[in-house]
Amino acid sequence: MAATPPEKILKELAELWVTTSKEGGGEAAQGVLRACSMTLIVMTEDRDDPADLGETIAALMPEHPARTIVVRLTGGGDRSLGQRVFAQCWMPFGQRRQICCEQVEITCADASLGDVPSVVLPLEVPDLPVILWCRSPRLLAMAEFSALAGMARRVLVDSGALPDAPAVVRRLADEAARGMLLGDLAWTRLSRWRQSLAQIFEDPHNTGCLAGSARITVCDAGAITTRALYMAAWMAAALEAAGVSPAVRIRTSAQPTFAELECGSFHVRLERQDGHLTAIVNGLSQWTLMPKPDDYLLLREELGIVNHDPVFEKTLASAARFSYSTGE
Repeated sequence: MAATPPEKILKELAELWVTTSKEGGGEAAQGVLRACSMTLIVMTEDRDDPADLGETIAALMPEHPARTIVVRLTGGGDRSLGQRVFAQCWMPFGQRRQICCEQVEITCADASLGDVPSVVLPLEVPDLPVILWCRSPRLLAMAEFSALAGMARRVLVDSGALPDAPAVVRRLADEAARGMLLGDLAWTRLSRWRQSLAQIFEDPHNTGCLAGSARITVCDAGAITTRALYMAAWMAAALEAAGVSPAVRIRTSAQPTFAELECGSFHVRLERQDGHLTAIVNGLSQWTLMPKPDDYLLLREELGIVNHDPVFEKTLASAARFSYSTGE
């Protein structure tokens, strides 16, 4: 890592803007606008498709412009390092001035992970939020993860890519209890589910059916997943806030992904099949299209949160407690 000091990268960034400004200064152009609202650090594996990641970052920049620092993990035991800098530019419809963001790419062997903060921290834009998006499942299990997470105000992970969901939820809950501000794309994938259930209870008649005790059943495609744990925990908290005592069951049977609520004679079931979400309330059903959200849609939602997400934090703590009694 010492072969590439941050001063060298900062110098290349300064030279990049000189070059970009000259290239954007043609007769019909109106110059280049430099945009930045945060520093986005992306930890990813070198084998991951760079074009796919590049498209995601490019799509995010108009709404969440950032200095993006992509750290590609090459594995291995040597201390190899490479870097390059470039600009992500776009031209808003009807305008002739380009808007550009900076991007730095660093390749890093596992043996150099401990040196990453000393290189990356000086590259962060002062006085702006720093978000770390960890796309590498194996990095979460490495000893260096906590130090890398310390570079950012908020850390985004995708627990859905990890095995042993109960253990993962407990690990994340422990990190949150120690002060790490976390976001989980597995939780973000539940936004439409939570919105659909909340809309059902916008009807006062349905809300009036909630009393006494209730049973919650969640199944995520036949496996115990972090998403199932999150959904069950969130539903339980909502019922408790309404004065209802919930019993929670997370199933592992090979059924479609669903979440079910039974409270006396009142019955609600949300079920996802073939790209749509079906809501069944006391036998009456309606369905809405729900395509699988990609990384761009998930990140667009999460990057709008730079501080605490109290609903997720409460859900994570509850999901960790439920994780000790999963299965059927």
